[in-house]
Amino acid sequence: MPKSKRAKVYNLTQVSKKSRENKDKLFSNIRDAIPDYQHCFVFSIDNMRNNYLKDVRRDLSDSRIFFGKTKMTARALGTTPEEAQADGIHLLTPFLTGSVGLIFTNRPPAEIQSYFTSLTQVDFARAGNIATRTFTVPPGPVYSTAGEVPPEHDVPVTHTLEPELRRLGMPTRMVKGKVTLGDEGYAGYTICKEGDVLDSRQTRLLKLFSVCLSEFKVKLVAYWTASTGEVTELEGAQDFKKAKVGAKKREYVPKAGGNDKMDEDEVEEEEEEDDE
Repeated sequence: MPKSKRAKVYNLTQVSKKSRENKDKLFSNIRDAIPDYQHCFVFSIDNMRNNYLKDVRRDLSDSRIFFGKTKMTARALGTTPEEAQADGIHLLTPFLTGSVGLIFTNRPPAEIQSYFTSLTQVDFARAGNIATRTFTVPPGPVYSTAGEVPPEHDVPVTHTLEPELRRLGMPTRMVKGKVTLGDEGYAGYTICKEGDVLDSRQTRLLKLFSVCLSEFKVKLVAYWTASTGEVTELEGAQDFKKAKVGAKKREYVPKAGGNDKMDEDEVEEEEEEDDE
């Protein structure tokens, strides 16, 4: 029976778009934090996950973390020596490109670096991520980890998953009540190869076999010190510079006669997360 054209889907949840007031508040919060902290770090995130970022906020509850629009952040810090809100802080603005944020803290830089060096969380890859290794499901009975552990320590997948595996492209079939991959002489099914850009089908298969190819990691790019007005580049700065090679650079150029408020076209480009 054809679907009725009168059938409509009504969303029962409403999410209001962040207003100009919210963006101006974040802008003001960044400026207000500058005189209260001795150090300001620029950080970048690999494989962003909000739940892991919340853990970072909790662990660094005595600091302030801002993750918002880069142009707005640059304007808040000041992009020239004349506009800088503190001596030398404008030297951080060249690093404000891409998915980066700020951490204002009074903790020693060595302590912050040590914390993020040990902070690594593995998770399931999402569509668009790069495969970090090749993963192949061996032929024969299909196990829950697809050969990641020896068969004697693994369990076969349930028969209820067999239709989904076939729908996702794996040539499986039922043999004596067990999900089996391929016929005799079959070499195995390669879900992804190292360097592949994963699609939703591949990420679903990897998740079914509990394979985590994504790693949430925070890289510190550089930090500013209030007492000296100097900016120190860190190891993350090298990766940051490499990522910019060959990419189209979007440089911030302050408008003549501009004020400290953001222009409308500068606040509609990227996703913003306000500081709590």
